[in-house]
Amino acid sequence: MSHASVQDKVKLRLWVAAGGRCEYPGCNKALYRDDLTLADMNRSNVAHIIADKPGGPRGDEILSPQLAGEFSNLMLMCYDHHHLIDHEGLDEHPVEVLCTMKAEHERRIETVTGIDHERKTEILIYTAKVGHHNPRISYPEAATAVLTNGHYPASYHPLELGRSNSLVTDTEDRFWADEEEHLRSVMQQRLLPRLENGSIQDLSVFARAPQPLLTLLGYLLCDINHRVRVYQLHREPPGWSWQDYPAGFEYVVEEPDGAKRRPALVFALSATVTNDRVFAALGDDAAIWRITIPEPHNDFLKSARQLRQFRELIRQMLDKIKARHGQGTPLCVFPAAPVAIAVELGRVLQPKADMPLRLYDQNNDRGGFVHALDINLADRGTP
Repeated sequence: MSHASVQDKVKLRLWVAAGGRCEYPGCNKALYRDDLTLADMNRSNVAHIIADKPGGPRGDEILSPQLAGEFSNLMLMCYDHHHLIDHEGLDEHPVEVLCTMKAEHERRIETVTGIDHERKTEILIYTAKVGHHNPRISYPEAATAVLTNGHYPASYHPLELGRSNSLVTDTEDRFWADEEEHLRSVMQQRLLPRLENGSIQDLSVFARAPQPLLTLLGYLLCDINHRVRVYQLHREPPGWSWQDYPAGFEYVVEEPDGAKRRPALVFALSATVTNDRVFAALGDDAAIWRITIPEPHNDFLKSARQLRQFRELIRQMLDKIKARHGQGTPLCVFPAAPVAIAVELGRVLQPKADMPLRLYDQNNDRGGFVHALDINLADRGTP
């Protein structure tokens, strides 16, 4: 514990710079309230990087008296981490390490608090069972992605639309009807009223679900006159934050011949989708349109710019397919695509102008692609 007298104005500056949180990496504990009762209190420790006495932790005959009350030599910490750096973990916490901790924490706080108030966003999380697996999305990871990309969460809790208690799997036909009914209902109950009353102006979407349901989610969001951005979970490096645009990236478009046959749109982006798999579902007369990349793989979507390119491309393709096959003809969709692209497909769909979509899902237990659900059919109405 420090014996130096640190001026109140220096303590105040430290509190502001640290955001009232422990500066030890990975802690970030709020030091202005009790964790259990949430009662307001001050439980901070003002820790010295170079001890205020030469004989203290990391003390120095010359620097200790000079820096005893200097802001640059102080860190805001919880009791446990103050005790760690000065006692049990003293050897692992030299001056250089602590200076780096302080700089990185205070830089992060400055970045977050510097975000304009109009860049507030509501985090929307949607999950649905994939096979027998119940996916989860971490709110802290979603919040980190939002902050990294220049926004900040509107609340401490996400707006969750999924459900984790379904016993039905996608091997059963009723799975799709049940999940569609749930998603439409929960959107109507939890999201639309808040959009109508103006309490939500901006949405950041994080989703993990079978691809037909992701497209339905995007479709239900398409007419919302608010800002919506969709995030993608990356494998390497892991996380949801958008990364740099990969040099030389391009989408590849393949079109069928001019015959007016049953139209199919294939997304061979996360994996290869061969024509025989489409023919097995539709018959040999299918006219296959395709969006792919030179080497399909499940972690190609790194940048928000790639997603923007997809939106521009799919709008053009939907118009071209409609011109050839007719607006009322259902377009059969066979997706092997990242989450964000599946959602954006639904978002670009215009209920009164575009073709209906008949969405298929790859199901190994049922031998290939199976019809899952339809979007934009006249008898289903609009969202």
